[in-house]
Amino acid sequence: MRVSARSDYAIRMLVELAADGTKPLTCEAIASSQDIPYRFLKSVVRDLRGAGLVRSQRGCEGGYWLGRPAAEITVADIIDAVDGGVLSVHGGELGELTYAAPADRVADLWRRAETTVRDMFGGITLVELLNDVVTSQER
Repeated sequence: MRVSARSDYAIRMLVELAADGTKPLTCEAIASSQDIPYRFLKSVVRDLRGAGLVRSQRGCEGGYWLGRPAAEITVADIIDAVDGGVLSVHGGELGELTYAAPADRVADLWRRAETTVRDMFGGITLVELLNDVVTSQER
């Protein structure tokens, strides 16, 4: 399985926002803190805003906030927002994927894999990621 840079950056950005919800954070600050290319992060933010996962505030005190409580945002939500799904084959929808025999069962394999990954990522929220990070740093 390959995790895209878009998904990685989006998850890291949202964990950063969840870590300090008392003030908005700028893209510049997040990009610097997480060592993410600023221009790339700005394009990821557009997708996150479109999905309602972040909201923005303009002005000198502006920046980005989580669009929903951290406990309600899952890793699957984030990946769906920036990549369109947790698993694809050749960039296509898995539901309509078919192969000729004798490889016809391979499409079922990809659908089962997608279900397994979606179940796992759908069960992990930003709060859980943040708590795991905090617990790991205390060790």
